[in-house]
Amino acid sequence: MGYPDAAAPIRADILAAHARAWAWIAAPGNWLTGAERVAIAAETRHAIDCRLCAARKRALSPEAVAGEHDRPGVLEPPMVEIVHRIVTDPARLTRRWFEARQAEGVEVTRYVETVGVTAVTVSLDTFARSMGVAPRRLPEPKPGEPSGYRPASARMEEAWVPLIVHGEETGAEADIYSGTRGAYILMALTLVPEAKRAFFDLVETQYLPSRWMQAFDVEHRAISHAQIEFLAARISALNQCVY
Repeated sequence: MGYPDAAAPIRADILAAHARAWAWIAAPGNWLTGAERVAIAAETRHAIDCRLCAARKRALSPEAVAGEHDRPGVLEPPMVEIVHRIVTDPARLTRRWFEARQAEGVEVTRYVETVGVTAVTVSLDTFARSMGVAPRRLPEPKPGEPSGYRPASARMEEAWVPLIVHGEETGAEADIYSGTRGAYILMALTLVPEAKRAFFDLVETQYLPSRWMQAFDVEHRAISHAQIEFLAARISALNQCVY
């Protein structure tokens, strides 16, 4: 799962983080099997060329275009809709859309874990494209059943889904924020703690560790804080990141 075909050398910590991410996707999670999670990763890639998604993207409203997604056919249609919309049109997701997926039988726990797997896959594949190489081969799913673990401290607040509110983290999640303040981007996946940990393992390796975010007196990367934030803001705008 390395990048022997990359034109430039890649830091060892990035290679290690990517290996951990692929292993996490392949393993059973809290609410999804390894096979389901690898299928989500495959659907994440397939969404880019989906004809329905392209037509919806061009439309004034995605709800104005009916049809079926182009898909390998492994996941159930509501799960395909979640993955495809997150990948291709995230800026126009609405609470009504989210509640429709719940009405179709997607439990909120499975929804959050699906978001986590999709986000990790997008991050890995985007990195590969940035290095001028093809996305890595998907891992073989590992056997086993989901744990069914749900953190007791997760509760509804202002978000669409339950989460662990900063300052209320306890037990196995006592370190979920690692001493940082709990911005919503940090809290969003905490209903499935390992999804939060897996995604931010990539964020902190590829971007900046939390402890360095506001350490403006020292530059830790090859480019400055200002340059990093400029790139992040521009990429977020291009990706229509509402956050």
